Amino acid sequence: MKKPIRRFILLMLAAVLTLSLAACGSGSSKSTGDGEKKTVKIGYLPITHAVPLYIEKEMQEYENFNLELVKFGSWPELMDALNTGRIDGASVLVTLAMKAKEQGIDLSAVALGHRDGNVFVTANDINSAEDLKGKTFAIPHKFSTHNILLYQMLKQNGLKYEDVKAVEMPPAEMPAALSEGRIAGYVVAEPFGAISVAIEKGKVLYQDQDVWKDSIDCTLVLRNDFIKKDSKVAQEFVDQYVKAGDLAELKDEHTHEMSSKYMKVEKDVLDLSFKWISYDDLKIKEAEFEELRKNLMEMGLMENPPTYSEFVDHSLIDKAM
Repeated sequence: MKKPIRRFILLMLAAVLTLSLAACGSGSSKSTGDGEKKTVKIGYLPITHAVPLYIEKEMQEYENFNLELVKFGSWPELMDALNTGRIDGASVLVTLAMKAKEQGIDLSAVALGHRDGNVFVTANDINSAEDLKGKTFAIPHKFSTHNILLYQMLKQNGLKYEDVKAVEMPPAEMPAALSEGRIAGYVVAEPFGAISVAIEKGKVLYQDQDVWKDSIDCTLVLRNDFIKKDSKVAQEFVDQYVKAGDLAELKDEHTHEMSSKYMKVEKDVLDLSFKWISYDDLKIKEAEFEELRKNLMEMGLMENPPTYSEFVDHSLIDKAM
């Protein structure tokens, strides 16, 4: 091959290679950019009290982050991940998060998970609070709003807390335990109350608002190091969470479809759960929080629970709303 022709071919190959590398570099840069997009990890248990999270995940309308929902099998597992920073936040029992805050874990509650939806379900032969005397009653955790609800229900009916045998039990076991007669009743997050009622193995003795109006239960909690380091991301996350709550409140077929990806529950059970619960007013109000603090101290569950100003960060939801 003559040198001029050979040189021309080599120059053409070099040009093609340069263009190819440039194109690859451009694609790699875009991919790297996506890779650097923060992934926000939020923990949850598969309950209807976390439905706004499911809706937000399915909406996927984020500019500055990706959302990863991390499923846990129990509250202790979830709290361990939250306290050690393996997740950025969680939909969790507010009392467990308050206990962690009291112990020095830097958390803030930024919104509620829901309102209402904690029913007292009992065996069909229980007709009053007095009928529970001497019987076993299940709660999900000692440090839970459900335990306080039990305390208040007994107190309002002239009974002492010690008049029943309160036992901690995983929520998923409660319907079977009631059906088998191992417990006389329970109060817990949905959909576990609705399961017993739907199959006619239990009935509603009280709704939570009959016992304690404006009680708060599950909250959306974020680690403060995440809020401070990624404030723009935290704000966008809460913006979308509020929108998801509004969509969840529709309780339509779309809500069912999205929720069923995270909870294995029959449609009639979920319909009943949705009748008892709401998602459209998720801001934590100071008066209801202080009532919770008072109850925690009255029961001796916490000596110095965090105050509203110490624990609740309402700035994100105020902007979102």
